[in-house]
Amino acid sequence: MNRVAGLRRPRASSQARIETILAAARELLSEQGVGGLSIYSVAERAQIPPSSVYHFFASVPALLQALTADIHRAFRAALQAPIEPDTLYTWHDLARLIERRTQAIYGEDAAARQLILAQHGLSEVSSADRQHDVELDGLMRAVFDRHFQLPALPEDMDVFALAMALSDRVYARSIQLHERITPRMAEEGMRVFEAYLGLYLAPHLPKR
Repeated sequence: MNRVAGLRRPRASSQARIETILAAARELLSEQGVGGLSIYSVAERAQIPPSSVYHFFASVPALLQALTADIHRAFRAALQAPIEPDTLYTWHDLARLIERRTQAIYGEDAAARQLILAQHGLSEVSSADRQHDVELDGLMRAVFDRHFQLPALPEDMDVFALAMALSDRVYARSIQLHERITPRMAEEGMRVFEAYLGLYLAPHLPKR
């Protein structure tokens, strides 16, 4: 476990150095993809010694895991952002609102596209992404339950996490083909998200 993931909160100076390192890694991911990332390239971009990067991140996978956690903070914030109940007539309205927020994060954050949607083959990053998805599943279920009366959902299935993963595959396909999420594929991702949830949610759920 790297120092970022430890139980202690980093001192202010250490936290500032960590943020500098992550910002440099984000820039390199945006410009060159995962293949252009190394401890030395990050150190050069951040204008700090490589030893300073190694102090916080023992390897590139450890650095990418920290970036993945940072990206998922944005997803959590999107789920926790205020929602005006009067704009929701059915759960489909809520699903589309959440997916639009997700698409906005992907559109604005090249690191999110590279780490979650691109085919990088890094098992450590994919594993970290799946672990964070479990947390997002709970948050999303709570958001839906806040606005609609949900039916009993299977305890052995992360329904909302699976819906997110399926829509992400559509966005990943769009990145592979077009290097961006096109409007057509954004709509298709929403349809996939809604279609999977529709296996468990009736078309019209009572509002809270």
